[in-house]
Amino acid sequence: MKKIKKSPLSILYSVLIFLFLYAPIAVLIVYSFNANKSRGSWGGFSLKWYQSLFENGAIMRSLYTTLSVALIASLVSMVMGTLAALGMYYSRRKVRSLLNNVSSLPLVNPDIVTGISLLLLFTFLGFKLGYVSLLLSHIAFCVPYVITSVAPRLYQMDRSLFEAAMDLGAAPTQAFFKVILPEILPGVVTGALLAFTISLDDFVVSFFTAGGGVSTLSMTVYSMTRKGVKPEINAISAIMFVSVLLLLILINLRSTREAKKQKQARR
Repeated sequence: MKKIKKSPLSILYSVLIFLFLYAPIAVLIVYSFNANKSRGSWGGFSLKWYQSLFENGAIMRSLYTTLSVALIASLVSMVMGTLAALGMYYSRRKVRSLLNNVSSLPLVNPDIVTGISLLLLFTFLGFKLGYVSLLLSHIAFCVPYVITSVAPRLYQMDRSLFEAAMDLGAAPTQAFFKVILPEILPGVVTGALLAFTISLDDFVVSFFTAGGGVSTLSMTVYSMTRKGVKPEINAISAIMFVSVLLLLILINLRSTREAKKQKQARR
């Protein structure tokens, strides 16, 4: 295959696009280490805003809420999404097509519509808004991401593997855990990591379903920005960006590794 040579103009265009996207974030991270409170001048390198951040009780409570909700939501949605993907995979073609379309709706639905809908549902059911409603909401919008990650692994799998394991004497549970699960495990792990990232980053749905007394990290940062952007916000924003970036890198590395394994297996 001939290698396509990239023109200097296309390279310059790509650099400008990435500069436009990430320059504001780079400035934010740099100024999170600024000793001066004012962003108009550089007062030297300092970690005092990070220290002040971890001494802030409101931010630490919201950080605990965010991490606990993201962890529980990702684990529950991993199980529910995997079972849903299996059910769709072994359904009839028309039913599978309908379920695929329905499960894809939350992915393209605006977050504000999802948040208002969940708020109206909880209000209609008389469910008190708080930590539980927040957790249920995160599980609801994380499940479709897991389905989307697991389904392609199922479609790449031979449909006769489960029946073959049963014919060889394996119980249904043994056939699932020893034959099916190892085949789809990369998709399950990727879906769980993606759900954790999406939950960690959510603001709109959390804003409508958290209720009083419960606040996620993004909600706390939003309330702080209404009184003026403080240096602590630069610090927490830098931490959130780096955390999400590391998770996305981990997801991409797993996807690349699995793609290489598949190419080697086909040879």
